[in-house]
Amino acid sequence: MTAPRATSLKQAGPRGCSASVIIIGAGHAGLAMSRCLSERSIDHLILERDSVASSWRSRWDSLRLLTPNWLTRLPGCRYSGPDPDGFMDAAEVARFIEDYATLIRAPVQTETAVSAVTPAVDGYRIRTDRGDYSARVVVLASGAFGIPNVPAASSAFPETIAQFTTRDYRRPSDLPQGGVLVVGASATGLQLAEEIQRSGRPVVLSVGEHVRMPRTYRGHDIQYWLKSTGLLDESWQTVDDIVRARRVPSPQLVGTPERVTLDLNRLTDLGVALVGRFAGMNGRRAQFSGGLANNCALSDLKQGRLLSTIDDWIRQAGLEGSVSPAERYAETRVPASPRLDVDLASGEIRSVVWATGFRPDYSWLDVPKAFDPRGRLKHDGGVIAAPGLYTLGLTFMRRRKSSFIHGAEDDARDLATHVAGYLDGLAKPLAAAG
Repeated sequence: MTAPRATSLKQAGPRGCSASVIIIGAGHAGLAMSRCLSERSIDHLILERDSVASSWRSRWDSLRLLTPNWLTRLPGCRYSGPDPDGFMDAAEVARFIEDYATLIRAPVQTETAVSAVTPAVDGYRIRTDRGDYSARVVVLASGAFGIPNVPAASSAFPETIAQFTTRDYRRPSDLPQGGVLVVGASATGLQLAEEIQRSGRPVVLSVGEHVRMPRTYRGHDIQYWLKSTGLLDESWQTVDDIVRARRVPSPQLVGTPERVTLDLNRLTDLGVALVGRFAGMNGRRAQFSGGLANNCALSDLKQGRLLSTIDDWIRQAGLEGSVSPAERYAETRVPASPRLDVDLASGEIRSVVWATGFRPDYSWLDVPKAFDPRGRLKHDGGVIAAPGLYTLGLTFMRRRKSSFIHGAEDDARDLATHVAGYLDGLAKPLAAAG
């Protein structure tokens, strides 16, 4: 592959520098946008507070991608290693992204922390700890994982309980001996509950809304079917309630060489105790909702609908004879009377791991038009309501796959087209976003 022409500005950049476009964040989304802008000969600069792909170096030890290696790609580059059906660990993902930055000669200014983005006469002023920059267009590619989304009730936990977010947690041995409360039952919560339980620390898992999904189905990885059926390419414009769709938890998947299915039944077999969604604190007692059975039944129902959708597609494509037979899975087993509270002062629980996700950090974005009345970024498919502002890498931003590495390419190409039109005066960002 031939790399696009771009000037490398690593480690040093002139104060007061200006560019047509400044991208904030040198992760996979920012680099994908860089490649697409270079293909259009649009001058740009990437500002990165740390180093390229730095967020992947601060993950827990056992983390692996939820998507198989064959699906890992960025504009003009895809995985070409010896294990296409495997799952990269965090260090391998970081190297993949670093190598990509080198390959496309991305104009990255590392170790440059952005402290403010404010409107200017002709675009935006970007204030950093290495001086000020200006640009007609700013692309927010700092990702959706800026701040751990920890409930306010965590402040009421007894001081004897050690608290960890998935940004703090590295391995089970970091936790005190004794029981562990894991809050959150999406992909991360299940993975951590399993490895902590196997370490000899009894786990209580707090389960709210979740998406159950088998690792493999009818002889292929589930991601193969999501891609083949077009579900990953579903547009934000075709969804009835995009706000809710963007809040759907990540599927309960784990990437292992054995391609095992990790679900609540597997955790129950290991001895993990299931309770309902964390509802708050009452004195020293952590309280949980009584909706565990309903949440599990709803997740089972949705999994059945997904598998039926895949079965229908296989039948319509005439593939029935070339794949394994259809199958269904046992319903999630839940306790007849799940616990509704746990006394955190009793000594049963010694630590809590908050696997409750993250939210973006836009504390440095001083552009009121960019936010709705609730403080959420206001955009249509990555085109922010403030002219000349764009975002990338958010959940279901333009497509269901938007937050995945392989989803960045299509989104970046769409937005690069919009940016080019905006710079030429041919297209204007929306005045408001739904």
